Amino acid sequence: MDQTIAIREMQERIAFYEDMKAYNQLFELLSGGIFRFTYSLVKSQEVAEEIVSDVFIKMWQIRDRLPEIENLKVYLYTIARNFSFNYITKHYKNTMVSLDELDVEAVIELNGPVEMCISADLIQQIGRVIRQLPPQCRLIFQLVKEEGLKYKEVAAVLEISPLTVRNQLAIAVRKIGEMLPAYLQSGFKEINRFSHS
Repeated sequence: MDQTIAIREMQERIAFYEDMKAYNQLFELLSGGIFRFTYSLVKSQEVAEEIVSDVFIKMWQIRDRLPEIENLKVYLYTIARNFSFNYITKHYKNTMVSLDELDVEAVIELNGPVEMCISADLIQQIGRVIRQLPPQCRLIFQLVKEEGLKYKEVAAVLEISPLTVRNQLAIAVRKIGEMLPAYLQSGFKEINRFSHS
């Protein structure tokens, strides 16, 4: 089933029936991505876990308004962003938080069989390149490529234009491609060797 449809069904079950099973399913589906997003901003596992918990508590508190929310996934990521920015402002005495000023932590999670064949060295190199990207570029790359959000969803969460998302993603992909040609070639040779065995 399409994730958007599944989220919508859970959203309605929570709103209309206060369905705890649907709430837990939604938490299971989205909490990992929201945690990685939040952690990349606050750089503390404990704080990120607390923020994720707060995001879902907030959703439960406003469950009667859930039918009005068109894209719950974007809504929850936006709450996570706001909670993260509030934490950063409160604990680091910043008067204003901007994506360009944040030191965004790159979180790489590779789960598929092809990714398992990529050498640990290649993963380290990719992580190094991602960490060298500007903060906003890094965050956009993470949300699109690792969390699977659409350009419009990322634009809504980060309060930027979809064109900016597309351009920043193109920059990220280009920089990764420029800095890793030797590693990519050796990595793909390794993958081909395993796939033809």
